[in-house]
Amino acid sequence: MKRKSKFCLMVAMLLSSFVGGQAQSKFGKHYDARMAEFATMNDIDENTIVMLGNSLTENAGYHGGWQMLLGADNVSNRGISGDTAVGILARLNTILSKHPKAIFLMCGTNDLSHKLLPEQVFERVCEVIDSIRAEAPQTKLFVQSMLPFNESTGRWKTLDGRTDDVPVINDMLSSYCYGLDIPFVNIFPRLVIEGTNSLRMELTVDGLHLNSDGYAIWAQVLRPYVEAVNKQ
Repeated sequence: MKRKSKFCLMVAMLLSSFVGGQAQSKFGKHYDARMAEFATMNDIDENTIVMLGNSLTENAGYHGGWQMLLGADNVSNRGISGDTAVGILARLNTILSKHPKAIFLMCGTNDLSHKLLPEQVFERVCEVIDSIRAEAPQTKLFVQSMLPFNESTGRWKTLDGRTDDVPVINDMLSSYCYGLDIPFVNIFPRLVIEGTNSLRMELTVDGLHLNSDGYAIWAQVLRPYVEAVNKQ
């Protein structure tokens, strides 16, 4: 309870910087720009499937967009590059208040890059999961695994030595979701070099972000879930 209270207090303090409808957040200029963009959009209602996450989610827009990738017109891309669990919590209400049909959540990579232990990343992602379930019980939630990355590029210094932490976090998330009867969508195994936890270099543009082939595999995994939601 103490951990949860401190984490929620931190989110509340960050939310307090939003004054008079003007975004003065501590999450960075890109976060604020995306939030301003979202405020002009009217793409979420009770029939919408929301893709919620960080740059991995947002960057699908450079590879045809989620609607094209998933073969569904009712998909909204609410990814923000650089976002963390705290940032997602701070903007959840802008999504949940519109009662979307489903949310596909992916986060954790940026939290991991902030020198957090796997258990700490897991706990923060769980705060997002718990908030969605509590505030929007009518919304179908799908938790996606964290994706692998490849340290060999030497580009992402804040993730040095963290490759093997990703499947540890994914295992914890999988168990947590199983206990709550939440679908856990494990994309990780489809993207790694066989026998390792590293992202296949032919699927990435920089060792972390996916190219079109990477997104095609991701979308292939998600499509059956999306189709099932839209049949309900």
